[in-house]
Amino acid sequence: MKKSLLALLILFVAAGFVSGYVVAERAAVTPAIEPAPVAPQTPFPSSAARGAAVLPELSDIAERAIEASVNISSTQYVRLDPFWQFVYGDAVRPQTSLGSGVVVSPDGYILTNSHVIGNAADEIRVTLADNRELPARVVGIDEWTDLAVIKVDARGLEPLPWADSARLRVAEWVLAVGNPFSLSQTVTLGIVSAVNRADPMSNRGFIQTDAAINPGNSGGALVNVRGELVGINTMIYSETGGYQGIGFAIPANMARRIMDELIRNGEVVRGSIGNLAFRPVDAETARRADLDGLQGARIEQMLRSDPAFDAGLLPYDVIVRYNGQTVRDPAHLQDLIAGSDIGSTATIDAVRWYRERRRLSVEVPVVRLRPARRRY
Repeated sequence: MKKSLLALLILFVAAGFVSGYVVAERAAVTPAIEPAPVAPQTPFPSSAARGAAVLPELSDIAERAIEASVNISSTQYVRLDPFWQFVYGDAVRPQTSLGSGVVVSPDGYILTNSHVIGNAADEIRVTLADNRELPARVVGIDEWTDLAVIKVDARGLEPLPWADSARLRVAEWVLAVGNPFSLSQTVTLGIVSAVNRADPMSNRGFIQTDAAINPGNSGGALVNVRGELVGINTMIYSETGGYQGIGFAIPANMARRIMDELIRNGEVVRGSIGNLAFRPVDAETARRADLDGLQGARIEQMLRSDPAFDAGLLPYDVIVRYNGQTVRDPAHLQDLIAGSDIGSTATIDAVRWYRERRRLSVEVPVVRLRPARRRY
């Protein structure tokens, strides 16, 4: 019995030895798995470092923009109404408008808003960045775009270089320079909030910015971080009358084109087919017209005295072609109409989708645009 137990014990120990050897052998021949290399940790940049990487040094740019900016004071002398004439006699009262402007040539041409100088200013004075105060004369006014050019007798001025505003992108940094509340040479910083923001009165595309713009900034420069003129500050959206983070500037490309025509001709002549208001073609209109991908300009309202109405166009018609050119949107259509020769006849292709579905082509005489006064 003892011999049997001893033999069993020896057999158990031998089995354990063999098992351990096999496990050890497997461990010896199994290739070791190297741990994946760990990339060195790059410390996250501080907020100051991140700001320096995104926002360039702006002091030199701001100083250069200030040198090209001016303050404008426009005065009109208004005769008192009969009641006050009875009290004070045959007296006149000055009405003064304050705003900003941008030097656009070394010999004294200045670009500003038409509402800064008005249509009947008796006296316009310009204060340059070096505090020289000079009288100015009106070269030309374009109420449709709210632009005006004035001229001072000066030489050696340094205008800002023009930017290509068509290349402007949302979230670019911009500086607004002007004379808000008579605080001359004020610079504010913001970004481009939107490009080609449509104006419901003219369907013109504006630059929207959150750089602080207040009364007195009108006509001032909107400058990018390269020191280029990208726009002319013109108006704000506000429920209080003050800054609420929504300002609008006329793009440089449009401002430059209007400025050149005002300097050359003293006015901007545009074609018109009536006092029509347009809207972009929305998805619902395209669906109801059963025209996928329909683009053009939908007539929102018109007058019975408009040449377009006399020719057969109606509200809700979608204008898709103008003189053979495909209409992309209301702003494009307005440009096509404005560029038409006065006295010519325009061929307009439209889709009538409201209550009936049919295409029509009409001939509309082009008359001279007489823009209504706009409020700012």
